Amino acid sequence: MSTAIDRRAFAAPADLGRNLLAETGFAIFLLLIFIGLKPFANRDQSILPLGDSGTGAGDVWRQITYLGAFVFIAAGAWQRCGTRVLFAVPPVLGLLLLWCLATSFWAVEPAVTMRRAGLEIVIVLSTMLGVQALGAERACVFLRCVLGAVLIVNWVSIPLVHQAVHLSDEADPALIGNWRGLYFHKNIAGAVSAITAILFLFEALRTRRWTHWLLFAAAVLFTVMTRSKSSLGLLPVAVLAGLAYGYLRRKSLDVWILATAGGLLVAAAALAALVDFHAITRFLTDPTELTGRVAIWQGEFGFIRDHPLLGAGFGSFADTGALSPLYNYVADRWVQGEAHGHNAYLQLCVTIGGVGFALAMMAFILQPALAFMRVEQRDQLRFFAPLFALFVFIVLHNFVESDYLEGDGPAWVVFVLVLACLRPNPRPETARPAARRLQWVAP
Repeated sequence: MSTAIDRRAFAAPADLGRNLLAETGFAIFLLLIFIGLKPFANRDQSILPLGDSGTGAGDVWRQITYLGAFVFIAAGAWQRCGTRVLFAVPPVLGLLLLWCLATSFWAVEPAVTMRRAGLEIVIVLSTMLGVQALGAERACVFLRCVLGAVLIVNWVSIPLVHQAVHLSDEADPALIGNWRGLYFHKNIAGAVSAITAILFLFEALRTRRWTHWLLFAAAVLFTVMTRSKSSLGLLPVAVLAGLAYGYLRRKSLDVWILATAGGLLVAAAALAALVDFHAITRFLTDPTELTGRVAIWQGEFGFIRDHPLLGAGFGSFADTGALSPLYNYVADRWVQGEAHGHNAYLQLCVTIGGVGFALAMMAFILQPALAFMRVEQRDQLRFFAPLFALFVFIVLHNFVESDYLEGDGPAWVVFVLVLACLRPNPRPETARPAARRLQWVAP
C-alpha cells in the first residue's frame, strides 16, 4: 500500500458544502491571533498590569474569546466528522500537551502553569479542528485573507497611528524608529510580515495575479522596515527551500540531493568553526552579543545542566518576575523582564525538560519532515511547497526567537496550521438532518 499523501484528503467534501459554524469560529480565531484584543498596545511598561507583556496575557476576556471561538470550531468539526474529531491531534503532539499540563505538579507557580497549558491546549485544538472542519486548502485561504488584511492595516497605520512605530521613549534605543504596526514588538511584526510574504509569493507564482505580487512586495518591504534581522535573514532561505522542495520532489534522486546539500552545509559550518574557533568562542561567551541573547542563553544552559529532565514548568519563563527559572542564573536583572528566551529549543529544555523536548522534536521536526517526504504526486507540490517554506522558516526562526508552544503567538499558530495541513482529514460522517440545517452551500 502506498504511503503517499493523497491531496484529496485535505479538501472539505463538496457534498456537505461549507460549514458555517466552523468558518465563523475559525475566522474569529485567526483575528484573535493576528490582531488580538490589544492592537497598537502601549509600550510603556510602567502602566502595564503585572504579568502583561502588552499582548493581553492573563486577560480574562482573552481567555473567554478564545474559548468562544473554540466552541464554534469544535461544534463545526463535530458536525462534519462526528467522533472522528477525537483523532484530529497527532498522538505525539497530544502527549506533549499533556506533558506541559503535567509539569504544573512541580512548577514553582502551579496555577500559572496550569492556566497557560490550558490555553495552549485550546489554541492547538482550535487550529487542528479548524483545518479538519474546513479542509486544509480553505483554511489556508482564510489565513491568507487575514494576513493580507493585517498587512494593509499595518501599512495604513504607519502615518496615522502614533504607536505603529517604536517611539523615542523606548528603553532599548535600538528599537527607536522600527516599524511594528499593530503588534507589540517589531520582531513579531517582522515574523508575521515574512510569513505573509511567503504565502503571497507562492500564491502569485500559482495565479500570476498582480494583486498577489503587490501584496508580496508590500510584505517584504514592511519586513525590511521592521528591521527584524532574524526574519529578514530567514525569508530568502525559506523561499528558496520551498522552491527547491517543489522542484526536487519531482525527481527520483531528490532525497540524495537534499542529503548531500545538508552534508555540505554541515561541512562548511565545521570548516568555518575550525578556521576561526577562537573568534566564535569569544562571540558565544560575550553576554552583550546578539542584543543580549547570549546572556540569556548562558543562563538557560546553566539551568538545563542542573535540571535536565523535568524542567521548571510550562509557561514559567516569561512574566513570572522573581519566579523565573533564570532568576538565579543571570547576573543582569534586566533579563528577568524578557518575554522569552530567544531560542525555543533551549527554552523548551528549561520549561518542560528533556522529556518534553524529546516529544517536541518528534512532533515539530521528525513527523512533519516524514510527511513532507511522502508527498509524491506533481499536483500536490503547489499546495505543499509554501507549507514547506513556512516549516523551514519557523524551524530556523526558533533558533533566535521562541515560537514553539508560545500560547497565541502568530508564528506558533501558523506552525500548528502547517502541522494540521500535513494530517489528512477523516472522511465526514453521514450528515444528520439536524446537522444539515446548520450548514449553508455557496451558490
